[in-house]
Amino acid sequence: MPTIYYIRHGETEWNALGRLQGTQDVPLNELGRRQAAKAGIILADLFARDGRSETSLEFVASPLVRARSTMELVRASLKLPSDQYAIDDRLREIAYGHWEGSTLAQMQEKDPELFAQRQTEKWTVSPPGGESYVEVQARVTDWYRQLTEDTVAVAHGGTARALMVALGIETSDSAADLTIEQGAVYVFGEAGLSKYS
Repeated sequence: MPTIYYIRHGETEWNALGRLQGTQDVPLNELGRRQAAKAGIILADLFARDGRSETSLEFVASPLVRARSTMELVRASLKLPSDQYAIDDRLREIAYGHWEGSTLAQMQEKDPELFAQRQTEKWTVSPPGGESYVEVQARVTDWYRQLTEDTVAVAHGGTARALMVALGIETSDSAADLTIEQGAVYVFGEAGLSKYS
């Protein structure tokens, strides 16, 4: 089982405002840039602790700009060329469809019945024009199965939850509302999951 050093992208203004981003390309804000650099420092400390060379790992990011910017800041913290990493569309955030850009309160007001159903069946119910966590879990599982090397991945909260379920670390019920911290490094390895922040 390859080890995955997983980093959620840093904060954006939409995160700060509580707006669902999904597939929208929202850039990092200043706090998000600091969080990304902090994650890079944590990663460097983990590599030093484990006697690892950062050049021995693969690096891959979601195609969304907030994840790519985070990866570039992480690599700068590791003193690596910022642009030498792969992009994988399977790591993009869950698509919220017509709900993207809305807050939870706005979604509830717009479609109270579907909102209530999704709150109780979050893993299987899709927002209008969006995707379910079941679909995200399928593409993240596909990504994971093709890994052959230890990897640094920068992606999103939704894909982190899906990976946790795919690897049997969480259930769909426990993962659905799990907070995935920005500026932290989640290590998926043979011993399970560890978080460093």
